[in-house]
Amino acid sequence: MNSNKKILLVDDEQEFREITGKFLLRRNMQSLEAENCMAGLDLLAGRDNEIDVIVMDVSMPGMDGISCMAEIKKSWPEKEIIILTGHASLQFSINGMKQGAFDYCMKPVDYTELLEKILLARESSFRND
Repeated sequence: MNSNKKILLVDDEQEFREITGKFLLRRNMQSLEAENCMAGLDLLAGRDNEIDVIVMDVSMPGMDGISCMAEIKKSWPEKEIIILTGHASLQFSINGMKQGAFDYCMKPVDYTELLEKILLARESSFRND
């Protein structure tokens, strides 16, 4: 597995991106950050070979995470996506899984759970390369 690959964090909450980025860095994982879907798509377009897993909120201004995931899967079907939802409803997660998400986490995030899912997604991404 290529540990030089980065995790793309797409979330409109700057504090979440910063805390999660630091959490990953302490575990020798680098991340890139995008504040919305369009910024995430721009990063992917320019640096897709550097990114193996995307962690994305479903509820963001502009294009929501589920629509964004559909756009990502059109151009980069091999990318593994973990969706985040702050909603108590599982419907967002179910819709995301049906549309190709690798997995989901509820907000507030349990970082141990998120780390486990990122590692599993990386293994899957490595097998798909």
